[in-house]
Parts: sequence; structure tokens; C-alpha cells
Amino acid sequence: MRTGTGQDASWSTNGRDAGAESQERRDPRVERTRRLLQDALLQLARDRTLDEISIADVADHATVNRATFYQHYPDKETLLADALDAQAARNGSDLAGLSAELGDREKPPTPLLRYVEHVAENAELYRSALGEHGSPIATARLRERITQLALDGFRLYGPPPAALQMPLEIAAASVSGSIIGVLCAWLARDPLDPPKQATEWLWRALMSARPPVGEL
Repeated sequence: MRTGTGQDASWSTNGRDAGAESQERRDPRVERTRRLLQDALLQLARDRTLDEISIADVADHATVNRATFYQHYPDKETLLADALDAQAARNGSDLAGLSAELGDREKPPTPLLRYVEHVAENAELYRSALGEHGSPIATARLRERITQLALDGFRLYGPPPAALQMPLEIAAASVSGSIIGVLCAWLARDPLDPPKQATEWLWRALMSARPPVGEL
């Protein structure tokens, strides 16, 4: 039997009201419903492209109604971004801990490999999310995460800003664009190269943007 209480009127232009969002995240029922919706989208995406999946499809698969969907998400793109983030976090492949390992230039850190393996397991969904007609929300979240990681790396292990000849924020944004470019180019290859190879490429791109002080 489906559940739902009608569309919540507290949506703002950027999503739900911040106070309501914080309160709801402490409600296990809200988390359970969001998990149902996230899992439904990920399961449907195994057999269809993102464009072929409707909100009604997601609601049906999650055994909730459309009103319940809109009570939790303003659109399919926001659900997709949450679903990818949540799945990566559950699998320990959400790039957490990567900043602490950026100082070792010799080999790609394990958190990066786990993340690339996660992307490979969901390659079609990431192609849809990061492609030309993909999800701006999912792409923006990934860009922000990588930019922050790059900032952490510059601050902890990189040369001083004067040596970079640009503000740290600009340097980090440059790294983020490069990493996402490598990731998208890898996803476009057929057959898809092994995650270990893609991780090596990503690591080289990251390290090439952060030369040692002595090389500047």
C-alpha cells in the first residue's frame, strides 16, 4: 500500500526549507523513504537511461505515490545526486579520507581507487549524470567535492600561493576541471578501461597540477 500526505508547501527555490530539512533528517521515517526512492532510481537505472525513467516510475518502484516523491525531492536530478552520494558513502567509496593521503605522490591512494570502482559499477548512471544532457546538480556536487579536496591538498602539501602564481581557489578549480574531464573521457571509452588504470590516470592528472616546490 502506498503512503503520502500530499506535496509539502515549504519548497524554496533551492529545495526544502533549511530548518525543515535539518529536522526531517533526524526522522528515521524520512530517511527510510528517501532510501527507498534512492534505491528505486539506482535499480531502474540498471536497465534504462536516466531520460527514460520518469518520476512516476521511481515512485512506483519505491511503492510510494508521486506526492510522497515531491515531499522529499523537487526533481529527479536532486534524487540522483543524493542516490549517488549515499551509495558511495555506504560502500566506503565517497572520497572520505583522501585529503590525508594526498602527500604521498608515489601511488594513487586507496580511497581514490574505491571511488573509481564505485563509478565503474554504476558507469551507465554516471555517464548519464555527467554527460552533456546530464544532471547539473550531480556534476556540481562532484566538482565542489574535488575542488575542496584540491584545496586541502594545496594547503597541506602544495607550494605557497605566490609560487602557484594564482589564488589557491583558482588552482583548485583548475584541478577539479581536469579531474572531471579525465573521469568523463574514461567513461566515454568502449570498452571501459579497468578502474585501476583509470585511477592511475586520475592520480597523474592530480599530481601534474601539484608540482613540488623545488620544481617551480
